[in-house]
Amino acid sequence: MFKRILLPADGSEGAFKALKLAVELRKVHDAELMILSVFRHHSLREASMSMVRPRDPEHMDDLMKSYAREVAESFKRYALEQECPGVRAFVKSGHTAKTIVEFAEKNDVDLIIVGSHGLGEAEQLLVGSVSQKVVGMAKCPVLVV
Repeated sequence: MFKRILLPADGSEGAFKALKLAVELRKVHDAELMILSVFRHHSLREASMSMVRPRDPEHMDDLMKSYAREVAESFKRYALEQECPGVRAFVKSGHTAKTIVEFAEKNDVDLIIVGSHGLGEAEQLLVGSVSQKVVGMAKCPVLVV
């Protein structure tokens, strides 16, 4: 039924729960599992409004990309340890929900499995969660864990 499953990964507990289910569904459906970690461009404007200021704001994008890569690779390692071959990990930059949905469309994803609560909980209060946005924008089924 499902040939390609997409798992957005931000390193949160919710994303890890979604990963466990994605691995099981991948096995049942003999599907390809794609893990996607999305990081946002960190502007100097955001840095100036932040209470935590990095010492070298020009390199914040590099740090965020590095963290996203670590998350994607650690999720991939977990999947491989669960005897889930053929897992691929990707890192993209952009607005999280929009990037997830665009990636899913470009890669003919049949199912997106997303954690209900990620790392952006403060933003959720103002604009809604990434999972809600993905559900609203995706053209394929979305399973929220």
